[in-house]
Order: sequence, then structure tokens, then C-alpha cells
Amino acid sequence: MTQSELAARSGVSQSTITKIERGTIHGSYEAVSSIFKILQEEMDKRRAGRKVKEVATIDVISVQVSDNLRRASEIMRERGFSQLPVFNGKIHVGSVSERGVLRLLREGTSMADLGERSVESSMEDAFPIVSEETLLETITPLLSHSGAVLVADRGDITGIVTSSDILKLI
Repeated sequence: MTQSELAARSGVSQSTITKIERGTIHGSYEAVSSIFKILQEEMDKRRAGRKVKEVATIDVISVQVSDNLRRASEIMRERGFSQLPVFNGKIHVGSVSERGVLRLLREGTSMADLGERSVESSMEDAFPIVSEETLLETITPLLSHSGAVLVADRGDITGIVTSSDILKLI
């Protein structure tokens, strides 16, 4: 499905869809819901019964609570990510995102202070965690509220799925 087809079916402009994909804006709830509804319908047609483990990225790039925001920002910039899971050892405890870093700048945190600030002090909510056997159709609603979903096998994180991964399936 092309962006123009998605735009026509969802009632969301192609420009808005492009900006959401790039992470330059966070669409309204209505726009994102409409987009995901159409994507869900397409997924249902094309990928019925497909499991999360089949599309998850196995190499989960993350940061530790003890890392600073400079390190997190460097990883996001180098990898082209807009968010990262945060771990305390092997335990997933939160997330850090470009949006969150920019919010801190808007609130008056200086660039120098921001770089040295700990990830732990700037964390956002943790990503949902699902089993490897979870059907893709189950995580689509989760992705409309969270930037990513972690995949686990018996408590061990084995992968990550983002909205971008789902869009690649279409």
C-alpha cells in the first residue's frame, strides 16, 4: 500500500502520514487510530496468523539507567531511532525518546546539563512486553499508544517491534 492509498482510505493527509513515519510529528489520536485501523485491515488480509517473533528485530539496542542522555542521544542519532528501551541490568524499566529530550529543552534544561543528565532521571513509561507467540494483530493497538513493543520468551527480552516494522509489512 502506498502512502497515497493509505491517505485516501484513512482520511489523513499524505503529508501528515509522512511526518508521522519520520517521527517529526506525533499525530493526533484520531489520525493515528484511523491510520492503524486501515493498516490493521491490510495486515489482516495479508498476514493472518503471523506471530510477533517473525517480524521482531532481534538485536535490541538499548541504554542502561546509569547512562547519560548524551549517550542515548548519540545512539538514537547514529541508528536513526526516535526512542530506546531503558534497562536496569536485564530488567526493562522505561524508555527514552527524542520527544522527551526535546521536552526537557523546552522546559529550560541547558544543553550542557541535558547531556550529563542520567537516563534514569529522564525516563518515560516502559514499553509493553508480549510473548514471541503473540499474533501481530494483537500488538497494533499497543503500538498506537506506545512507540514500541518488546518481545519476550519466558521473561527474557528477545526482540522489539516498532510501528516502522509493521509498516514494512505492507
